[in-house]
Amino acid sequence: MKNTDIKLRVSGIDKSFPGVKALNQVNFAVRKGTVHVLCGENGAGKSTLMKVINGIHRPDTGEILIDEKPVEIKNPIQARSLGISMIFQELNYMPEMTIEESLFVGNWPRDKYKKIDWKEIRKRTKELLQKENLNYDPETRLKDLTVSDIQMLEILKAISYNSDIIIMDEPTSAITNKEVEVLFSKINEIKERGACIIYISHKMDEIFRIADEITVFRDGSVVDSRPIDQYDLETVISQMVGRKLENNFPKETIEIGKEILKVKGMTQKGKFENVSFHVKEGEIIGFAGLMGAGRTEVMRCLFGLDSYEAGEIHIKNEKVKIKNVKSSIDKKMVMLSEDRRRFGIIPVRSIRENVSLASLNKFIYKGWLHQKEENKAIAEFCQKMNVKAPDYETRIESLSGGNQQKVILAKWMVTNPDILIVDEPTRGIDVGAKYEIYKLMSELAKQKKALVMVSSELPELIGMCDRIYVMAKGKITGMLTRGEFTQESIMAFATGTKSQKEVN
Repeated sequence: MKNTDIKLRVSGIDKSFPGVKALNQVNFAVRKGTVHVLCGENGAGKSTLMKVINGIHRPDTGEILIDEKPVEIKNPIQARSLGISMIFQELNYMPEMTIEESLFVGNWPRDKYKKIDWKEIRKRTKELLQKENLNYDPETRLKDLTVSDIQMLEILKAISYNSDIIIMDEPTSAITNKEVEVLFSKINEIKERGACIIYISHKMDEIFRIADEITVFRDGSVVDSRPIDQYDLETVISQMVGRKLENNFPKETIEIGKEILKVKGMTQKGKFENVSFHVKEGEIIGFAGLMGAGRTEVMRCLFGLDSYEAGEIHIKNEKVKIKNVKSSIDKKMVMLSEDRRRFGIIPVRSIRENVSLASLNKFIYKGWLHQKEENKAIAEFCQKMNVKAPDYETRIESLSGGNQQKVILAKWMVTNPDILIVDEPTRGIDVGAKYEIYKLMSELAKQKKALVMVSSELPELIGMCDRIYVMAKGKITGMLTRGEFTQESIMAFATGTKSQKEVN
C-alpha cells in the first residue's frame, strides 16, 4: 500500500474503560476512494475505535494520522473540521427536534448579526431533502418519524458535510432495501470523488457487495486485514467468532400446545385494520412485510404502548383489555422494542437497575428493597443471556448493542412471561450474538412460551418461525406454514401482488 494512497492511519491505539480493555494495539489504514469494512462481534472494539477517530473518546496510547500527518482529535467538532463525519449505530436523537434543527445542530448558519439564520436553514433543508428525493416537511418533529426515517436523515446529514473520511456504523440496520440501494449509490459517488468510507456492518451479503478491504476485530485487537478478493464468508465469520458456526438458525422441532394468544379484528385508524392472528404454546410466529406495513404498530398496540379503536385480545381463552404496558406485563405478555435506546433501556442506569426495572414488586415489599433476592435474579438471568460486562453495576450505555439487547431480554425473563414479542431482535448485532438470541428463542419455545417475531430479515424468519404472517399497507395479506416458506412467496404477499384469497 503506497503511502500516497493512504487517507487515514491509526497506529498502536489502546483504550481502556473501568474493568475492560476495549482496544489493544490497534493498527490499520484506509486508502483514498475505498470502502474499508470493519467486522467483529459486538464488543470487539469497532465502535470504540470509531469514537476515538471521531473525537468522542481519547486514546490512552497511539496516534491517528490523516494524509500521514499526526493529528490530535479532541472532540467531534474538531473531527469535522479535519474532514471526518460519522453515522452512529445507536440513533441518539432528540425526539422534540424538527428535521431542519436536527440536520444543522452544531453547525448553524448565521446572519450578519451572528444570529441563527432560520431562513437559510429552511432553504438548505428543502434543497437537501429534494436532492435526495426525501419527501419530508422540514418542520416535522423526529418523534413523529419511524426509525427508518431517522436513520436516513442521519445518513443525509453525514454525507452533506462533504467529508473526506465518512464513518458508517451499521447504517442499514433500520432502513428498507430500497433505501439501502440509495445509500450504496451514494457510497459509489463518495468513492468517485476520492473520499474514503469506514463501514461497520454485520450483514455479510452487503459487506461482500461494497467492500474493497476488510479488517476483522476480536476482543479489542485486529485479527486480520486483507483486500476483499482474499476473503470468503466462512473465513470472515470464523475469524470474528473464533470458531465455526455449524448452523445459523438453531430451530428445534417442538410440540405445539394450546392456543395462548388470539387477536381478532384489531384496528388503528391510519395505521392498520382488521388484523387477526393467533399463537400457541411452544410456537414461534413471524411477521414479515416492507417498512410501513404496520407490523410494529400492531405490536405496540398489543403491548399497550398505543391505543387501538377496534378489535379483541384473548389470552388463554380470556378476553382482556390491554390499556397500558403494566396491564400487558400483568397478563404475562412482554415486548422487546425495535428502538432499544428509546424504548428498551435507561442509558445512564446500571445493568442491575435495567434488569430489575419491570419486576420491582418482586424485590420491594414490606417497605424494603430485598437486594439479595434482586442480585440473585439479575445474576441468574444475565448469565443465561451471556451478558458480557465487567459487573452488573456497569452503565448499560457503555455496553455493545448486542449486550444491551441481552440485558433487555434478561429484564423480561425476570418477569416470567408467557408471551414474548420481539421486534427486530437481532438488529445491529453480530452473527455470534444473533445465534445466542436464536438459541434463547428455541429454549423459550421448549418451555411452552409463545413468541411473536417481527423482522425485516427474511432468512431469520424462515429459519426460526413455525408460521409467518405477512402484512402490506396495514393488512395481513398472507399466512404461510413452515413447508411453504420461500423468500419469493413472502415478498409476493409483502408487495401486495398476491393475497391470501389466491392461495386458499
